Amino acid sequence: MTPPTPATIRAGSIAILLAVLCWGLLGVMSRVAMADGTPPLTVAFWRASIAAALFTAHAVVTRARPLHSADRPAALFLGVAGVAVLYFASLNAIEQGGVALSSILMYSAPIWVAIGGRVFFHERVSARAAGALTLTLVGVALVALSSGTGAVRWSPGAVGWGLLSGAMYALYFLVGRRLFSRNASARVMSWALSVGAVTMLPFVQFQSLSRSAWSGVVFLAVVCTYAAYLAYAEGVKRLPSARAATIATLEPVIAVVAAYVVWGERLSPLGLAGAATVIVGVLLSAVA
Repeated sequence: MTPPTPATIRAGSIAILLAVLCWGLLGVMSRVAMADGTPPLTVAFWRASIAAALFTAHAVVTRARPLHSADRPAALFLGVAGVAVLYFASLNAIEQGGVALSSILMYSAPIWVAIGGRVFFHERVSARAAGALTLTLVGVALVALSSGTGAVRWSPGAVGWGLLSGAMYALYFLVGRRLFSRNASARVMSWALSVGAVTMLPFVQFQSLSRSAWSGVVFLAVVCTYAAYLAYAEGVKRLPSARAATIATLEPVIAVVAAYVVWGERLSPLGLAGAATVIVGVLLSAVA
């Protein structure tokens, strides 16, 4: 594989950062969507379904080529694992261990990516990249533990579900990298989200949603999924998978800032230190 040029790395880093900005609003808008008691899995299903329709329309309008037949099994796998299982695992991790613990374990993803990148793509993890990875993971842990979103409840189930969600999230940087480099981004996401929605369908509790809930769901689908994954796809095609995953760990910092702006939630000194640590790690990764 040809090493990326500095210009390619900069463009890829900017694209990933744009995706992370969109993803960082997930918490704020998920709270809006679920404020009237809408079950999380119902929100996840509609988010995936609406975004799948948007990506399908995008592919048709842009006349994107159909997904390569050889890549369809991988797209199906990404839909089941990276959409349905990821949502289910993260919800169970939150339920059993609290938001802080689930956040820490979700962002174990860069570790899985670094291992997978080494095994499947023969990517070397330099000392500088390892240092950036360590800084971001430490920062994420500090931010999550200081966010005041609930007590950490350690249990085998909570840890297992959390690690599973991290591993499933890592697939977007491993399986997704090949898919996005060989196919139109809209085609890949149309397949993955459609498969994910169909997989979740038997478990969804359908009910009437309020205007507020629908506004949250639509924002999640359009901004946090459609726009985010378009930007992400452009970035992951240009960056080594471990670097892309490391930059993506800026997401929880953005989420905490958004919570402060919208709800007035304040970071403790420990949380501020964690946010600064994540930013340093991301910058180190982006310019490495």
